[in-house]
Amino acid sequence: MSAHHHVQSPATTPDDDADLARWDDDGAPPAQPRFSPDAWLRVGAELGDRLVDLSGRQDLLVTCRPGTRSGAPAAFFPTLGEVEFDARLFAPLKPHEIHPRIVGDEERYPAAWGVVVHEAAHAAHSVWTEPAGANPRVVEAALLLEESRVEGAHLITRPTDRTYLRTSARTLVMPDIAHPTLQGIEHAAAVAALILGRRDVGILDAGETRAVADLCEKVLGADLLATLTRLWNATHRCADHDARSMLAHAQQWCDALDAAAPALPVPENLTDLLSGAVGVVMDSTAATDAADLAAQAAATNAMAAQSKSQAQDRAQRAGQRRQAAATAKSVFNTRATTVNPDGTPAPYGNPVTGTRRPTAAEQSAAARLSRALRAAAYREQTEERTTSPTPPGRLNMRAALARDAQRAAGSVPTAEPFTHTRRRSSPTPPLRVGIAVDVSGSMRAACAPVASAAWIVARAAALTDPDSRTATIAYDTHLTALTRPTHRAPERVTTVGANGSSHNLANALDALDHGLELSRPGAGRLLVIVTDAIYTPDETAQAVTRVKQLTTAGCAVLQLTVAAESRHLPGTTLLHLTQPSSAPAAIATAATNAIRRTR
Repeated sequence: MSAHHHVQSPATTPDDDADLARWDDDGAPPAQPRFSPDAWLRVGAELGDRLVDLSGRQDLLVTCRPGTRSGAPAAFFPTLGEVEFDARLFAPLKPHEIHPRIVGDEERYPAAWGVVVHEAAHAAHSVWTEPAGANPRVVEAALLLEESRVEGAHLITRPTDRTYLRTSARTLVMPDIAHPTLQGIEHAAAVAALILGRRDVGILDAGETRAVADLCEKVLGADLLATLTRLWNATHRCADHDARSMLAHAQQWCDALDAAAPALPVPENLTDLLSGAVGVVMDSTAATDAADLAAQAAATNAMAAQSKSQAQDRAQRAGQRRQAAATAKSVFNTRATTVNPDGTPAPYGNPVTGTRRPTAAEQSAAARLSRALRAAAYREQTEERTTSPTPPGRLNMRAALARDAQRAAGSVPTAEPFTHTRRRSSPTPPLRVGIAVDVSGSMRAACAPVASAAWIVARAAALTDPDSRTATIAYDTHLTALTRPTHRAPERVTTVGANGSSHNLANALDALDHGLELSRPGAGRLLVIVTDAIYTPDETAQAVTRVKQLTTAGCAVLQLTVAAESRHLPGTTLLHLTQPSSAPAAIATAATNAIRRTR
């Protein structure tokens, strides 16, 4: 490989620095700093560090300076173990702006980094050496075929470098096309090897190289192009040290061209035609890469937007959980006071009219519901059967005879004649029932039955399982706890009146959800909303959001209505009661079904 001497530019002198400092504030644009070739030494050293990862070699000397000895943008000298790069590859960046040692910095100069990757591929895979006395023309042909072979071999170990190798094709191929060292048919064959060879190793796409493929088929003929294609694909399968196979394929390359050249006419403007076709390939490649980058940027932006949205949703849910905890703490207070939506006491908004002793019918209904809940919560024992070659267990005579037969035949016995059955009791799921009763003026008829139902459910849950919990909240503008999520059943029935206005169902559901853990699986969960659902749009939207969260978590939500003009609250199971007195039975049935469905 020929080398060219390079005359370095002079470094700045103290006089130059003084002149620049003198005119620093004269109002003109700031003077551009002058860089000595020595400023590129650091860039070359950092490229050497990255080349260790790219090539797997630690014995390479890397230089980066304006201009190269070989005259090419970059070159690898196998005998010297040296790689040189032209600093102009990084234009318009200055040396102080280039930091190859930082992973990811190469994204700012992809074309230059593609050349670095290409030379790293040569350093890693161009390890075969030409024997003494080899035909120079054959060696040049082998080096031509080597270009796509090393890039294909590099992609096997580092497939993510494909993007950079694509961007480097224009830098590496176009100078050879514009200033060819080969003429005529050999020039067209060289272009086919450089472009179509990269297509066959996966650097370029078939659609992108269509212009060169069509032109080379027209100039070389379909038969010769097929022969050349077979040869460069054969070199792609050669080992890195296999000089004999490389030179053999190169010899066949030269023989094929010599045999076909006399019969093939050479267009007068072949160089221009090849340059135009390669330009089309490079433009198509650039367009594809730009589209891929745009798609990747769009996907990245979409993922970032999705992550931001998810983070906002998580923050919003966390805020809702904190607000629900504060609401539950204020509602389920020990003084049984009514609270405002912000948790402050509201003594004048209390709907409680008093308490009374439970009737015999209510006590009987609580006992029946307790028995029904225990029956629904019962789970059969699970059986696990295992076999073994030795006791304990029940002896299976068929398996015992099979084991004796296997032993008599001289084979390893695999039959296991003993069967052991292990029975385990399944845990009984607890019950969580939350009741939200609307005490606005339109719900006066439901107050007495729901108060009775709240006591019945709370009493039955306490008699069924010590881990079961129930709670009842009366809501209008304010929130009042009629029963609380405690271990003990209430002694008396709390009666309420319906004289309120507005509907603060959203906060009531938040309090019940947090107090009873209705969103957590592992228990029979039921939420009963006794309301006519004649709300404002904002009240409905807030309530529906909470209902959707609970149903998504697996909690059953039942809406009981007693008026014909009632509305359906979206997301709930609607049950219209013609007789308000049937509310306790309806709630008991729903609670039984909820615990029966629990797994």
